[in-house]
Amino acid sequence: MQVPLIRLQCGANSYDWGKKGQSSAAAKFAAATPADGFTIQDDKPYAELWMGTHPSNPSKDVQTQRTLLDLVQDNQALMGTEINQKFGQELPFLFKVLSIGKALSIQAHPNKRLAEKLHARDSKNYPDDNHKPEMTIAITPFDGLCGFRPLAEISHFFSTVQALKKLVGEKAAEEFQLAVKGKETSEKKEDEEANKKALQRVFGSLMNSKKEDIEKASKELIAEAEKEGAEFAGGGGPSNEGQELADLVVRLDKQFPGDIGLFVLFFLNYVKLEVGEAMFLKADDIHAYLSGDIIECMAASDNVVRAGFTPKFKDVDTLISMLTYSYAPISEQKMDPVDYPYVTLNATAYSSGSAATLYDPPIEEFSVVKTDLKKKGAKATFEQIAGPSIFICTSGNGKISVGPKSEDVKPGYVYFVGATAEVVLESDDAEFTTFKAFCELQGKEDGRQKL
Repeated sequence: MQVPLIRLQCGANSYDWGKKGQSSAAAKFAAATPADGFTIQDDKPYAELWMGTHPSNPSKDVQTQRTLLDLVQDNQALMGTEINQKFGQELPFLFKVLSIGKALSIQAHPNKRLAEKLHARDSKNYPDDNHKPEMTIAITPFDGLCGFRPLAEISHFFSTVQALKKLVGEKAAEEFQLAVKGKETSEKKEDEEANKKALQRVFGSLMNSKKEDIEKASKELIAEAEKEGAEFAGGGGPSNEGQELADLVVRLDKQFPGDIGLFVLFFLNYVKLEVGEAMFLKADDIHAYLSGDIIECMAASDNVVRAGFTPKFKDVDTLISMLTYSYAPISEQKMDPVDYPYVTLNATAYSSGSAATLYDPPIEEFSVVKTDLKKKGAKATFEQIAGPSIFICTSGNGKISVGPKSEDVKPGYVYFVGATAEVVLESDDAEFTTFKAFCELQGKEDGRQKL
């Protein structure tokens, strides 16, 4: 039987929002195991590296050039019995590296039921019938928009950003402020439902603005931002982000002049992640990535409902109707990673402060472990799990071993590991970092199934 350790060749997608040339982590990682004819072009944007079985950009075995989907379907032991039964003999997750040079569309991903309807109605723009909850882990400093802000902040912006209030409509803005006043943080179910309906109404008013009105209002908005600086938006509200917001508006207008997204950002949390920080996005959560390199893991889907900061197909009506309209500070979107308990560090790793960190979202399809080995000779031995894994190295050099098979690991190298395999990582450098995406159905609360 084949040792369940397979080095993968993974394709990079070129989209307009990607980082260009060698500045793109996605491009550099793809070039580490290049497909035929792949070379990095300095003036070309490289946006995503895909690792998985999704048919839009399937990974391949470096040696045989067979797709990973073919391999796991031919040898069901690679996936594990329960994963095969649950997810139909294909990886339940899609693992990615994203390199974001400019704003990636204002969007949301449909839940399972909506995905099935959208795919049946429009398979061109919605290529599969799956939901797409996703997790983002920063590998360079990152910023983006994520989820609706606390209602008090949105109300504040209606009072202090004149271009926003004019575009939404004074009546719609005032009705929203009146509807939520005094119960912005109420935990009563009836108040929360009323607040969400008020938020949906005013957000719908914004998103249905006429093109000419958006273009006129955006010029007024930029003039406000450039003139007021730190005092923009009344100093930025409770979070005192006036200058930051002013700079953000000006920056995004240069990327997408006169775009509705310039106004959507006043509804959404502005989030910055340092290296190693993460956030989780449920299906139907609104978001937009703005800059940085990230590791991303999601359910195996390519469904996106877009409504701004994009030249691609927009589906504004679907976006307005699908969102949950949950509102909360960004602190509630960020994840709290924990030590991964099912790995053994050797003495060298332990003494050097090496670590294995678990990012475990509240869904079945995936979890991710980041492993930092901080000294040459440091080893991490991962116990067996009942599902498949994919490893990618983001920095340093080392080795990965399964049973008697040992392979070199360099930045951008990607390996698939089959179910029930014990895995050993060993560092050849002072810093060796990998990310492991995996799936198992039992014991999800502590990151593994006991075998």
